[in-house]
Amino acid sequence: MRIHLGLLLPAAFLLGACSASIPGRPDTAQNRPLPEAVVAMAATGQDLQSARLLPEDGCYWYLHNGPVEVTLVPLRTPRGNPICTAPAA
Repeated sequence: MRIHLGLLLPAAFLLGACSASIPGRPDTAQNRPLPEAVVAMAATGQDLQSARLLPEDGCYWYLHNGPVEVTLVPLRTPRGNPICTAPAA
């Protein structure tokens, strides 16, 4: 059985794109629980277990597991507003 290098090389690049960490999401924040006030404000249907505050924008984001990929999505209130911290004065 012959293995075609033309198929192996693209497969290696595709598999190399997979990563356990998500850009913009520090690994140190993965185990921190959400503040109770944030949990109370969040709309239903969002993964609060994966929700974390991102320092880049001061907003809470969670991992949405879609049919094709996992995407960071802003944590929102029932009215659709993003849940963010107050900007520093």
